[in-house]
Amino acid sequence: MAYDLYVITDEGLGRGLSHAELARRAVAGGADAIQLRDKRLSGRDFLRAASAVREITRDAGALFIVNDRLDVALAAGADGVHLGESDLPVGEARRLAPPGFIIGASVGSVATAVRAGAEGADYVALSPTFSTASKDDAGPGHGLAVLSAVRAAVSLPLVAIGGITAGNVSDVIAAGADGVAVMSAVVGQEDVTAAARDLRSRIAAAKAGRR
Repeated sequence: MAYDLYVITDEGLGRGLSHAELARRAVAGGADAIQLRDKRLSGRDFLRAASAVREITRDAGALFIVNDRLDVALAAGADGVHLGESDLPVGEARRLAPPGFIIGASVGSVATAVRAGAEGADYVALSPTFSTASKDDAGPGHGLAVLSAVRAAVSLPLVAIGGITAGNVSDVIAAGADGVAVMSAVVGQEDVTAAARDLRSRIAAAKAGRR
């Protein structure tokens, strides 16, 4: 599975665009995965948005991940769910999910990353890697040293999330991340497709340099 450029939709940042339109523009720019995140929607409306994004990602060949809500992810036929540290435990989600279903986990340390892997996570995301204004409850950034330590401790795909920009994405990849998850750096930009394409290019160049 590719997690090079993992774009999280956010209608609050999206200049009036819907989750589906943000997803459409992001995959046009090369996003490998789309995560639907919306804390405001009712379960019914969240499922409606998820179903629309599922169609777009399926047509584009991109992964579709739902934030927090395992029930909505399963109902919409998503590829997986992303769980925060206060959400349903990874082990319980794994018990409920069908074979092949992707479970990602936000982690804040080497210990939580190792535990997530032991419980059955398919990838871990260091959250937040840098301080970010996109999530009110994110807390201070953990930094590149912690990212590198997590990389050394787990063999799972490692995604960096929080405060990732075109200016620091190369450093994040050099520190060991397999990919980056972004909100404002793509969906908050005037041209979502161009922003995604630029980040995708920077990630590819950084990976080539790492090799």
